[in-house]
Amino acid sequence: MQRATFDPGFTQQATGILRRAINKDGSFNVQRRGANWRDVHPYLYLISASWPVFLGWVLVGYVLVNTIFAAIYFAIPAGEIQGAGAPRAMERFLNDFFFSAHTLTTVGYGNLAPSGAIANSVAAFEALVGLMGFALATGLLFGRVSKPSARIGFSERVLMAPYQDGGSLQFRVVNRRPNVLIELKVIAILMTVDGSSGRPTRQFATLALERDSVYFLPLTWTVVHPIDASSPFFNKTAADLERLQAEVLILIKAFDDTFAQTVNARYSYRYDEIEWSAKFRPAFHIDDRGEMILNIDQVGKFARSEN
Repeated sequence: MQRATFDPGFTQQATGILRRAINKDGSFNVQRRGANWRDVHPYLYLISASWPVFLGWVLVGYVLVNTIFAAIYFAIPAGEIQGAGAPRAMERFLNDFFFSAHTLTTVGYGNLAPSGAIANSVAAFEALVGLMGFALATGLLFGRVSKPSARIGFSERVLMAPYQDGGSLQFRVVNRRPNVLIELKVIAILMTVDGSSGRPTRQFATLALERDSVYFLPLTWTVVHPIDASSPFFNKTAADLERLQAEVLILIKAFDDTFAQTVNARYSYRYDEIEWSAKFRPAFHIDDRGEMILNIDQVGKFARSEN
């Protein structure tokens, strides 16, 4: 392994204790502030947002647009919309709201209809807004469901395990989806904070792996970093790693055979997520019929090593 002084993008300046660089969901632990409205990209936000947030914004937009047009219909003379009249203002507003929903979605049940020039003009414009709005929503929905994404599972803990005549750092990954991932490549980087010079600085070292790529991932893959004299973990104790605020950053790239596109996954292990003197238990076996059975929920299981 070569000790590196490069900066993968997290800066070498250390101004405080960092909770972690990469969160458990693969996102970077960076809070963006000071941006203005020009920096906001609604499409990127809605594509990346969670499904509850996305559906919530769709519902909010649908109700808001109908409320605006209902207010416009309510402001014009009542006779402009046939069947919308009501003795109480709230009932009339609700009729205008439902008429707006019929117009926006081009349903047009026929119980309400525009009769005057003003109402027909507003309804025609709303129909255009509805067509464009639903086209946009459909494009966003298609973009979300067609976007390739990796569902790679990582072991909950990273192990300090025996390896050949020495030790090693090991973690295990698995494809949690039934799709085929090929040409996987992993990069492991150790991030530490060194304060020996009087000014704390982050240092990064790429970890040499026993094997940094596999052709496909139908089962599990135990990624191993042998610990020898050239390893940054050599002769390090748990207390040493805590003092250094050690965090192992994991980057995985693979080719998704279903979408024919490259997908990525990120993860990290902090010093307090290292299990010492342990070995991973087997996560798959061959049954009586000769079929290989993979137990995804057993990927992170380990046992204490007797050595």
